[in-house]
Amino acid sequence: QVQLVESGGGLVQAGGSLRLSCAASGRTFSSNGMGWFRQAPGKEREFVAAISRSGGTTYYADSVKGRFTISRDNAKNTMYLQMNSLKPEDTAVYYCAAALGPSYYTLPRMYNYWGQGTQVTVSS
Repeated sequence: QVQLVESGGGLVQAGGSLRLSCAASGRTFSSNGMGWFRQAPGKEREFVAAISRSGGTTYYADSVKGRFTISRDNAKNTMYLQMNSLKPEDTAVYYCAAALGPSYYTLPRMYNYWGQGTQVTVSS
């Protein structure tokens, strides 16, 4: 069993920055890939970024590439999402997830543990 708790969301003006954290407990954190997803009102959950278990490989959705950075600290059992140059269309609930395997994955079905989510609101 894995428990994931996100933090760091909030309200920010367009062009601003936020750093999300995902604290994990339970199963060995460093064994599996991790990812961030988001869901805006009335829309499906979408992939944002993913990272392999070692942190050596990352992958981003085109919509956030160059603005967001995913990272992890296996010693602290924590994953991060640094979000810069935020836009109103980044407004959503952001979820962290633990993957079934060691690599990075873009499909929600490849993740078997999810956090409760943290709200990010970007005002124009």
